[in-house]
Amino acid sequence: MKKIFMYNLLNMEKPFVKHFAAQHPDVTFAGTPDKLTSKNVGLAKGADGISIHFNSPEKSLYSSLHKFGVKIIGVRQTGYNEVDLDAAKKNHLVVTNVPGYSPRSVAEMALTHVMYLLRHIGDIRQREAKGDFLWAGDEAREIHNLTVGVIGTGKIGGTSAKIYKALGAKVLGSDPYPNPQLKSTLTYVPLKTLLQTADVIVLHTPLLKSTRHMIGAKEFKLMKNSVIFVNVSRGAVVDTNALIDALKDHEIAAAGLDTIEDEGNTFNRDNKGTIPNQYIKQLINMPNVLITPHVAYDTDNSVKNMVEISLNDIYDVINGKSVKDQLNK
Repeated sequence: MKKIFMYNLLNMEKPFVKHFAAQHPDVTFAGTPDKLTSKNVGLAKGADGISIHFNSPEKSLYSSLHKFGVKIIGVRQTGYNEVDLDAAKKNHLVVTNVPGYSPRSVAEMALTHVMYLLRHIGDIRQREAKGDFLWAGDEAREIHNLTVGVIGTGKIGGTSAKIYKALGAKVLGSDPYPNPQLKSTLTYVPLKTLLQTADVIVLHTPLLKSTRHMIGAKEFKLMKNSVIFVNVSRGAVVDTNALIDALKDHEIAAAGLDTIEDEGNTFNRDNKGTIPNQYIKQLINMPNVLITPHVAYDTDNSVKNMVEISLNDIYDVINGKSVKDQLNK
């Protein structure tokens, strides 16, 4: 009988794993809430495939997995920059991801950040906590009068653009690979033009060597002082020190972050009143900043899709089939 082992198995994923297991009685399932490390790689012995989530495996683990007979690493998310595709390929390990588990869940979270910041909710909440319920300073802009710039127009970015278009905004897009299907939704412009023109900028960009810190001090200086900047992609796409400086120097008006550099030591942890991440420590009390702990994906629909799509790919590979989501062909 085939076996699939799941690392970083979350409680919210377990019902969908149970449902999948019931539909595939020829496979046994096991898992741990811990991420894959050198200390627990032995748990994968006897498994034909493993599944990981928000995990950066050490390079030596790929050869260990191969020796154990593992054939595939299924990444239960869209982003795969944490996985060494070359090391996996050298050790005959197929790597897959879930490229489109629920574009709308992330796009809706981006919109939530935008509206929170446009309506000054953070400032209002801080003043209310002090007993100040005055209206002064609460005047907001309406989104249908604004230009929204979407950086990265793949499945999630394209969905995001359609939402802003439906709300009446003018939408600009920037992507090295323009999508002709979005022709009626947005206007593609050079990145510099988008940065200079947009009232709201939403980042939907994968983390690659070419995109690391693609938004830094130079880019923030190009933006309007009134811009709302939102990142729901990957933290390291933004130079966070430059972002903090831009906020302190009033080069931008506000920032919404569902992801931030070096977030792993803080997000999805109860830090018992402390904030290990030094960037978050500086940003968390700014009324014009909204931070959520990388939960843009976290809806019932998206968790279901992430689990089922990833496990389906693993199931097919360990049964000798090819899959369209393979990353290291």
